[in-house]
Amino acid sequence: MPIPTQPGWPLQTSELTACGIRSRVLQGGADLRATEAVVFVHGNPGCCEDWRELMQAASPLGRVIAVDMPGFGQADKPADYPYSVEGGAAFLSEALRQLGVLRVHLVLHDFGGPWGLMWAALNPMAVASVTLINTGVMRGYRWHLMARIWRTPLLGELAQLTTTRKGFHWVMSLGAPRGLPPAFVNRMYDDMDWGTRRAILKLYRATGDLEQRSQTLSAMLAPIKPPTLVVWGAADPYLPARLAEQQQETFPGAQVVMLPDSGHFPFADNPQAVAQAVVPFLQKHLLPHGSAFGGRTGTV
Repeated sequence: MPIPTQPGWPLQTSELTACGIRSRVLQGGADLRATEAVVFVHGNPGCCEDWRELMQAASPLGRVIAVDMPGFGQADKPADYPYSVEGGAAFLSEALRQLGVLRVHLVLHDFGGPWGLMWAALNPMAVASVTLINTGVMRGYRWHLMARIWRTPLLGELAQLTTTRKGFHWVMSLGAPRGLPPAFVNRMYDDMDWGTRRAILKLYRATGDLEQRSQTLSAMLAPIKPPTLVVWGAADPYLPARLAEQQQETFPGAQVVMLPDSGHFPFADNPQAVAQAVVPFLQKHLLPHGSAFGGRTGTV
């Protein structure tokens, strides 16, 4: 199915406050009151702006939404917020309720996977489709080196305090054979004030026993059986490519698209290839404008 050729709708920026967190909202589409939406959830250390280009490509299909998750981008970053998988899912639930979204097409990346998939497990009737971009249910996965550092008291704080712009660019270049746009990397670094760095430490330290979490999440998600697309940059140094096919264990029939020369951020290093996979998938599963839910209703 071809990518829509009509121009994308302008994206609008606004704010909302959910779970006590004031956050930026980026959205577009012909009808910003539509109850069906494609919801993009960024990872670490991203923000809603990560998705701008892909959102623009998908906006002719319907309403598209992204928010800054607590502790990231321009969202509030309080020291006492519960930065966790469960905290992120609760924030998403409240944000989508405020935005009036009932039927959700999830597009997830990195830590957006745990947040978004936990939300999906708790709101099964609201899930219309799932797109996983270098994320998912991580059976048998071990933390990558940086995650192990962040999870270690004092060592994690030292790593965050000593990360410079130059060092951040170097780390982001690892496993990115196509290279990442400098503006993309600079924006991420600019957003990484101490509030974000502290949120990263708290988030990774709150996410223990990965295998048990993955088993539980997989069991919760298995009955939903949403249409699923997996897009994976095979050169990802953090999440190995073997995890892409593994998503079919939780999402039977999932379509898997491997991008051999992309890294952890394929929507940034090869946006055209990602759009060519994601937009037709969404076009296939979004309801025609104005149609009823036809039995697949939900609340968030």
